[in-house]
Amino acid sequence: MITSNRVRWHLGRVISRQFETGSAVRLELAVPTWPGNDAGAHLDIRLTAPGGYQASRSYSLASSGESTRVVLVVQELPGGEVSPFLVRQLAEGEEVEVQGPLGRFFVWIPAEPEQSPVQLIAGGSGVVPLFSMASARERELKGAEFRLLYSVRSPRDEFFADELAELSRTVVEIVYTRESAPGAGRPPGRLTREALAASTFPASLSPRIFVCGPTSFVEAVAGWLVELGHDPTQIRTERFGGSR
Repeated sequence: MITSNRVRWHLGRVISRQFETGSAVRLELAVPTWPGNDAGAHLDIRLTAPGGYQASRSYSLASSGESTRVVLVVQELPGGEVSPFLVRQLAEGEEVEVQGPLGRFFVWIPAEPEQSPVQLIAGGSGVVPLFSMASARERELKGAEFRLLYSVRSPRDEFFADELAELSRTVVEIVYTRESAPGAGRPPGRLTREALAASTFPASLSPRIFVCGPTSFVEAVAGWLVELGHDPTQIRTERFGGSR
């Protein structure tokens, strides 16, 4: 488990930035002292104003493994203290403080013996740590069956669109809630308990389940999973909300 390393602050330099959507940016940082991280881990970013005021926020990592380069996608929250700067102002070549790696509960470790399948369920930008898990599974020749159910407003709001389409070891199903992609097999609409049951591993297979997204989404999905017979101890959740 890589995240068992001692947590500390590091100095990272932005080596690449590109817009993932109209309001979200993908940042790649070179962090020479980064010890690597497990799939699903997160970090804190700390900004310091000229007057000394500091603000920090947590962001999930889209990358994993023993690398000194880390990737994250930041969704801008209007009025936030940190995300607008990261999305609109932080430039290539600039440095930023990061703390981590953080998180031991919401991680998937390829080396662990595993017979049961793994179900990933994402709402909006909650796909970031789950993409990290699917990418880690992609690098393994053998391992558990993987599925990803991704609920997102429209194709324009989808993170990692090209990478998700290329996954060969994870079955990906996308539910568009407001506008469907051309040729989509279902009309747009919110995820329902019935759709969840039809698009995920059944409880009889005892899957390990990771759910990430806005608080209301995570609570609804976790409740439906328990109603469908899934073992609550097999359901791991990560939610977000508030200022970023």
